[in-house]
Amino acid sequence: MEERKPLFTAKDITKSFSGTQALKGVDLEVYPGEIVGLVGENGAGKSTLLKIIIGAQPQTSGTMTMHGAPYAPKNPMDGNHAGIGMVFQEQSLIVNLNVAQNIFFGHEDRYRRHGFINWKQMNADAEQVLANCDITNIPVRKKVFDLNFATRQMVEIAKVVNVAHRDDGKSCLILLDEPTSVLNEEEVQTLFRQMRKLAARGHGVVFVSHRLDEVLEISDRIYVYKDGMSMGNMETKSATEAILYEKMVGRNSSNEYYQLDKQIAPKEAVVLEVKNLSKFGVFKDISFKLHHGEILGLCGVVGSGKEEICSVLCGDESPTGGELLLDGKPIRLSSPEKARKAGILMIPKERLYEGIVGILSVEDNIALSNLARLKSGPSVSPKKITAQATQWIDTMNIKTNGPKALIMSLSGGNQQKVVFSRAMASGCDIIILNHPTRGVDVGAREEIYTLIREIVANGKSVILLGDTLDECIGMSSRVIVLQDGRITAEFDASVDNKPSQVDVVSHMM
Repeated sequence: MEERKPLFTAKDITKSFSGTQALKGVDLEVYPGEIVGLVGENGAGKSTLLKIIIGAQPQTSGTMTMHGAPYAPKNPMDGNHAGIGMVFQEQSLIVNLNVAQNIFFGHEDRYRRHGFINWKQMNADAEQVLANCDITNIPVRKKVFDLNFATRQMVEIAKVVNVAHRDDGKSCLILLDEPTSVLNEEEVQTLFRQMRKLAARGHGVVFVSHRLDEVLEISDRIYVYKDGMSMGNMETKSATEAILYEKMVGRNSSNEYYQLDKQIAPKEAVVLEVKNLSKFGVFKDISFKLHHGEILGLCGVVGSGKEEICSVLCGDESPTGGELLLDGKPIRLSSPEKARKAGILMIPKERLYEGIVGILSVEDNIALSNLARLKSGPSVSPKKITAQATQWIDTMNIKTNGPKALIMSLSGGNQQKVVFSRAMASGCDIIILNHPTRGVDVGAREEIYTLIREIVANGKSVILLGDTLDECIGMSSRVIVLQDGRITAEFDASVDNKPSQVDVVSHMM
């Protein structure tokens, strides 16, 4: 019987950034027709390894092979030519080009005749690429700038899957770095169908996700990385969330994952009242009260209106009806700046587009929400900025070379911790947490949950849009359910009276 040969191998890969060793001799093997899951805490080296494989970064040492031959890409185009495609965690679409132009970016020569591009043929081929991925509702002539984040992700996935359709018949390798982080359940299942199709055709797929249930559902084999090192791999049938958790973080998962022993009962005082709030075509007659020291969870599927309600509360959007009362007094929040000055701040869902300033340092990003409090005389004090950042780096366990490191040098999860730190440093009494743990690994989530409990214990109030329904129920002291822009149910979620997910979902659908 012929020995099964790997499609791709990476041996003893190391990578150093300015003295920090991100990878310490990691290995990876992917066989034809296999879906391999990669799991590990933020900073474990997963994204770094994938960027080395595609050619976006060179390794410091180590070797790779593709189809049994040495493989050393100088850039992502080299990776594409070798049959490797990647969906980046940060997305790589060019927003001022349309969908078709993005799908075939770098491959326009096939449509060029006598110096002119046959746009009609490119558009037709792009429609076929999307159809092959069961995507039929995205106009290929539409600019990417006009698409929402989740739709952009579907275009990115279709673009990369298209790499697998090669003329030479060789198997390809598809790298997916957190592709599901902005997708709803239906879109996730669409992606999983495409992954299974690719594997059935003999291609290899590498899938990175912080959602362990997804990795267990779709993967054939799972690699675990920790602190830039390989902790081994296992067949998925032998793995459980508890086993993966222990390998990732070096400890067993706690029954008190949501820190229920620290959940407190909110006080009677109402800090924010929403009365008959409406936004035409989005939500209508929304009324609720947020109490002092309360975590109020908003649950609902995409399109329920929960995101837009929070956008109104933080000043990003204007309502078409209703009113807001802050400490019993009517207030108009016409901008995020006015909301912040009134004591309301939101951690945004899209970290890279709304949460960070990529060209600034860690300390400057944290300081953006409270520069006035960091002044010494008429000017901002650099010493205070650094001292504040150092405090939050320690509190949030942010993995960085120091407060002056560029935020873009941090992993995605550590960037999220910086965004969270800025919100906490603002001094605002009402914090809106819009998917605060999105893209954050299980170990860092516990740290964030602990911090949320601490800030509420200190008298602040939180409106939470959880990354999962379980998170929203587990962290909240009260849960409001929305469907099609209206409130359909409200649940007490005190420590001894948490509603079941079934109860909540029955009012969402």
